[in-house]
Amino acid sequence: MLNIFKSKKEFNQDFDLDMNNIPNHIAIIMDGNGRWAKEQNLPRSMGHRAGVETIRRILKEATRLGVKNLTLYAFSTENWARPKDEVGTLMKLLVTYLKKELKECHENGVRMNVLGDTSKLPKECQNALEEALETTRNNTKINLNFALNYGGRNEIVRAIKLINSDIKNGKLNEEDINEALVEKYLYTKGIPDPDLIIRPSGEQRLSNFLLWQCAYSEFWYSDINWPDFKEKDLRKAIADYQNRDRRFGKVK
Repeated sequence: MLNIFKSKKEFNQDFDLDMNNIPNHIAIIMDGNGRWAKEQNLPRSMGHRAGVETIRRILKEATRLGVKNLTLYAFSTENWARPKDEVGTLMKLLVTYLKKELKECHENGVRMNVLGDTSKLPKECQNALEEALETTRNNTKINLNFALNYGGRNEIVRAIKLINSDIKNGKLNEEDINEALVEKYLYTKGIPDPDLIIRPSGEQRLSNFLLWQCAYSEFWYSDINWPDFKEKDLRKAIADYQNRDRRFGKVK
């Protein structure tokens, strides 16, 4: 089995990172698979396959660095509008990844989680996810959150409906509603807000990702397409994050 843990000197070779200031939660919008494939004169499906390899690298690097939560935007509520063959490829890649990586992830303390409405995913995907979540549910090294059939606006609307239902059923009073309560009805319940959101591929927008949770997140953009995103790029993003002055609306 591949040992994903290395010495601090090995994995800090490109940037002098402050190991006491590693982001607790990094979220990544995995963008650029299609662009990468086009540049290589390959079908889009090959770009998505290459993107899966990047997930393996970045998860291992995040684990080595001590990141506790890694959230990957894998499939949005809007992605259903893509060609059926591309959607099918993405679903098959999800199942393949989970089956192939589950054993190693479990042995290395990765706890898998899902954000989004998985009921609309193919049954094979639901089964693979259920097995992965159950197998890794007691792991504590790093939380790997897959945003699947996820949309930030949809998440907030869902939370409003659930709160309204609990008020009607007498479980809540309107006066109980505050930010802390709303957070308990989100897919990210129990997960800290992202400290750093990374988006490769040159685009500089959130694309309906973690709209509630990103209120005080730091953003880092790169022109590198996701399949070409390397460990050094993750370290570069963290190094830049460590040079930010995070005040959360306050004055130091």
